[in-house]
Amino acid sequence: MSKSFNQSTASVHRPWLCFKRFWSIAALGAILSSCSSPPPTPSPSPQAQGSDFTVGMVIVGPRNDGGWNQAHYEGMQQVAEDLKIKFEYVDKVNPADRPNVTGIQVADDLIAKGAKMVIFNSDDFKDDALEAAKKHPEVFIIHASGDYSWKEGKNYKNQPNLINIMGRMEYGKMMAGCAAALGTETGRIGYLGPLINDETRRYTSAAYLGARYCWENYLKKKPEDLQFKVTWIGFWFNIPGKTLDPTKVADDYYNGGYDVVMSGIDTPEAAVQGKKAADAGKPVKYVHYDLKSGCDFAPDICLGVSYYNWALPYTDAVKKAMNGQKPDEFVWLGPNWKDINGPDSMIGFLPGKALGDRKKYMDEFIKGMGDGSINLYKGPLTLQDGTVYVKEGEVATDQQIWYLPQLLAGMEGPSK
Repeated sequence: MSKSFNQSTASVHRPWLCFKRFWSIAALGAILSSCSSPPPTPSPSPQAQGSDFTVGMVIVGPRNDGGWNQAHYEGMQQVAEDLKIKFEYVDKVNPADRPNVTGIQVADDLIAKGAKMVIFNSDDFKDDALEAAKKHPEVFIIHASGDYSWKEGKNYKNQPNLINIMGRMEYGKMMAGCAAALGTETGRIGYLGPLINDETRRYTSAAYLGARYCWENYLKKKPEDLQFKVTWIGFWFNIPGKTLDPTKVADDYYNGGYDVVMSGIDTPEAAVQGKKAADAGKPVKYVHYDLKSGCDFAPDICLGVSYYNWALPYTDAVKKAMNGQKPDEFVWLGPNWKDINGPDSMIGFLPGKALGDRKKYMDEFIKGMGDGSINLYKGPLTLQDGTVYVKEGEVATDQQIWYLPQLLAGMEGPSK
């Protein structure tokens, strides 16, 4: 998930805070000590050097946010356990929680403590990651999202030790959108969006494509009877006074006739408020995002969750680095269509209990995407302003998908 922070300093939800604010970089070493996971107990391993290999992670939000950040944290914890390496991290590295600390400063301290690889988990850190790579050429710097190492991308930087890793969540969002369409009885789907950038436009648009396809092809409904609305809150989680309150946005959807709310943010307001609405007697459902266990918030009304398996690419990158190899420069992994919820799939989708007997359509949809008989990136694709983006019969290129400039025609909500 790429993330770009355009807000001024503020506080995030207090229940997630495990640190008091600090006001000088002198406190950073102490923070690293309090935030780091304890080193795994050394044990015999084919890779004896593992216990000496340390990976550091700079995390933009709370490590237990129920979404994006927790998925990265848990994924890297799994890698550390499996490969018997050390894992250090600092979470909530953003101007709201840590106004005097930047990503590069955290990375410098992690490297000083012995990290041979540092992962930045947010697009907000793209320039910090590049600076760290230049400053520490002997250290592998991974930026989860971003395109600086994509030679065919628009923003390529020739920095040999900088690696971008991302998942093709567009397919996960198509599955999520399909689940939303299969779950709605009113034809009104609300999407809880973060901020607006290339990634969020392509993700929300992919969700719409999946919803529209399943609405028309499985439920035999007219496309004009599907209402798909996106409300952008302004960031990936709530910043009081700077973003829209996602709790209120979710409530407005549930109270306003939208019977399905899809989450596109890091935190579980769609689930939490959906459960409250359902407990009050409203026939509502939700689709979670990012974390595999997302349906656990409210199992009875969950239609499913699309999620990343960060342990997969991180394991590969760490193994290569430990063996003296260079990890791939740009990694953009999709689902393993033979088993999308298996350990070798970067993108997964777990159907929820609320799908009921319509799960058969979801299974058919996933099978069709996997064997190529369903390709939602085949034109014509029209942008919100009426411009034809992908011509009829053509298939969108990776660049057209990544750098989607607007939402698609038929969607409600701003593109910029």
